[in-house]
Amino acid sequence: MQESGIFETSDGSHSIFSTQYGVSYHSKYGAVQESRHVFLEAGLYPLFLSGAEEVAVLETGLGTGLNALLTGLEAAAQKRKVYYLGLEAYPIAPEQAKSLNYPAVLGESAAELFAAIHEMPWGKPSALSHYFTFEKQQARFEAFASAPKFDVIYFDAFAPNAQPELWGEEVLGRMYQALKPGGRLVTYCAKGAVKRCLKGLGFTIEALPGPPGKREMTRAVKPKL
Repeated sequence: MQESGIFETSDGSHSIFSTQYGVSYHSKYGAVQESRHVFLEAGLYPLFLSGAEEVAVLETGLGTGLNALLTGLEAAAQKRKVYYLGLEAYPIAPEQAKSLNYPAVLGESAAELFAAIHEMPWGKPSALSHYFTFEKQQARFEAFASAPKFDVIYFDAFAPNAQPELWGEEVLGRMYQALKPGGRLVTYCAKGAVKRCLKGLGFTIEALPGPPGKREMTRAVKPKL
């Protein structure tokens, strides 16, 4: 278990600082704000706007469970079915999860869903609501392999300077393989080396405005057949 500590970000929501990797799980400028901007607004919402009735999401870096929580709440609000698979090699401690303030920030309707995300067993999909089926796997990204079945990937690994092995051709190539044609990968990272790697794998790269504290973020789209 990696040693880490909870702190409050600028929008009042919590994040965790990892002393093992020397980075935080979310932006200090706002954890909820960053998650909504990078993963929902750039990744999930365009699929809903396109008319998709069912969406398959892969998250690499389940971490605090914030991205999953926001997605589950939005699936219910928009009445769109979402299957969500979260990968996490090093889960946070249950007592840490209980100390995070996301239910207080997002409203009490989030409390039950957030508890379920952390308390449900690993490796078994569960319908946490009529619109949200959630599964989590304790696995290293380097060992993950999937047929092309996901519409969007939330690539939320620790930054390249902390875990460079997760931002290279091996792992990103596995992400490319897991996406359906026309699917997209969204990430807060805008490093040139990462974008060049994604482009070399066959993605079309879009540089989008970043969340507070970041000038840019990246959306990478797998070409349609």
